[in-house]
Amino acid sequence: LRDFLLVYNRMTELCFRHCVCNLNYRLLTGREESCLDSCAARLVRANHRLMGAYVGLVPALLQRRAAEHGAPAGPPAPPASPEPAPGPAQP
Repeated sequence: LRDFLLVYNRMTELCFRHCVCNLNYRLLTGREESCLDSCAARLVRANHRLMGAYVGLVPALLQRRAAEHGAPAGPPAPPASPEPAPGPAQP
Protein backbone atom coordinates (compact mmCIF):
# COMPACT_ATOMS: atom_id res chain seq x y z
CA LEU A 1 0.00 0.00 0.00
CA ARG A 2 2.85 2.35 0.87
CA ASP A 3 4.52 1.85 -2.52
CA PHE A 4 1.23 2.36 -4.34
CA LEU A 5 0.61 5.62 -2.51
CA LEU A 6 4.14 6.86 -3.20
CA VAL A 7 3.75 6.13 -6.92
CA TYR A 8 0.30 7.72 -7.00
CA ASN A 9 1.48 10.88 -5.21
CA ARG A 10 4.53 11.22 -7.46
CA MET A 11 2.42 10.73 -10.59
CA THR A 12 -0.12 13.29 -9.41
CA GLU A 13 2.59 15.83 -8.66
CA LEU A 14 4.35 15.34 -12.01
CA CYS A 15 1.17 15.66 -14.04
CA PHE A 16 -0.07 18.65 -12.03
CA ARG A 17 3.20 20.54 -12.49
CA HIS A 18 3.30 19.69 -16.19
CA CYS A 19 -0.32 20.46 -17.07
CA VAL A 20 -1.81 23.02 -14.70
CA CYS A 21 -0.59 26.49 -15.53
CA ASN A 22 -3.33 28.76 -14.21
CA LEU A 23 -4.50 28.64 -10.60
CA ASN A 24 -6.96 31.53 -10.96
CA TYR A 25 -9.95 29.21 -11.43
CA ARG A 26 -11.44 26.48 -9.33
CA LEU A 27 -12.08 24.15 -12.25
CA LEU A 28 -9.63 22.90 -14.83
CA THR A 29 -9.69 24.28 -18.33
CA GLY A 30 -10.38 21.85 -21.17
CA ARG A 31 -6.74 21.98 -22.19
CA GLU A 32 -5.52 21.24 -18.65
CA GLU A 33 -7.97 18.38 -18.26
CA SER A 34 -6.96 16.68 -21.50
CA CYS A 35 -3.27 17.16 -20.63
CA LEU A 36 -3.82 15.57 -17.21
CA ASP A 37 -5.71 12.64 -18.75
CA SER A 38 -2.97 11.90 -21.25
CA CYS A 39 -0.19 12.43 -18.68
CA ALA A 40 -1.81 10.07 -16.18
CA ALA A 41 -2.48 7.47 -18.88
CA ARG A 42 1.17 7.58 -20.02
CA LEU A 43 2.47 7.16 -16.48
CA VAL A 44 0.03 4.33 -15.69
CA ARG A 45 1.08 2.46 -18.86
CA ALA A 46 4.76 2.98 -18.00
CA ASN A 47 4.14 1.74 -14.44
CA HIS A 48 2.35 -1.36 -15.75
CA ARG A 49 5.28 -2.16 -18.07
CA LEU A 50 7.74 -1.68 -15.24
CA MET A 51 5.76 -3.87 -12.84
CA GLY A 52 5.42 -6.56 -15.51
CA ALA A 53 9.17 -6.64 -16.00
CA TYR A 54 9.72 -6.66 -12.22
CA VAL A 55 7.33 -9.56 -11.69
CA GLY A 56 9.07 -11.47 -14.48
CA LEU A 57 12.57 -10.92 -13.07
CA VAL A 58 12.06 -11.34 -9.31
CA PRO A 59 11.65 -15.15 -9.20
CA ALA A 60 14.89 -15.66 -11.14
CA LEU A 61 16.72 -13.18 -8.88
CA LEU A 62 15.45 -14.89 -5.74
CA GLN A 63 16.49 -18.32 -7.05
CA ARG A 64 19.95 -17.06 -7.95
CA ARG A 65 20.38 -15.38 -4.56
CA ALA A 66 19.26 -18.54 -2.75
CA ALA A 67 21.71 -20.63 -4.80
CA GLU A 68 24.59 -18.24 -4.08
CA HIS A 69 24.01 -18.14 -0.34
CA GLY A 70 22.64 -21.61 0.15
CA ALA A 71 19.07 -21.83 1.30
CA PRO A 72 19.07 -22.13 5.12
CA ALA A 73 16.83 -24.83 6.55
CA GLY A 74 15.62 -22.57 9.34
CA PRO A 75 16.58 -19.51 11.35
CA PRO A 76 20.24 -19.46 12.36
CA ALA A 77 21.00 -20.64 15.88
CA PRO A 78 22.62 -18.10 18.22
CA PRO A 79 26.34 -18.69 18.82
CA ALA A 80 27.21 -20.53 22.01
CA SER A 81 29.08 -18.40 24.52
CA PRO A 82 30.92 -19.61 27.62
CA GLU A 83 29.81 -16.55 29.62
CA PRO A 84 26.31 -16.34 31.15
CA ALA A 85 23.85 -13.99 29.48
CA PRO A 86 23.56 -10.55 31.09
CA GLY A 87 20.54 -10.17 33.32
CA PRO A 88 19.47 -9.00 36.74
CA ALA A 89 21.88 -9.73 39.57
CA GLN A 90 20.97 -12.73 41.74
CA PRO A 91 21.33 -12.27 45.56
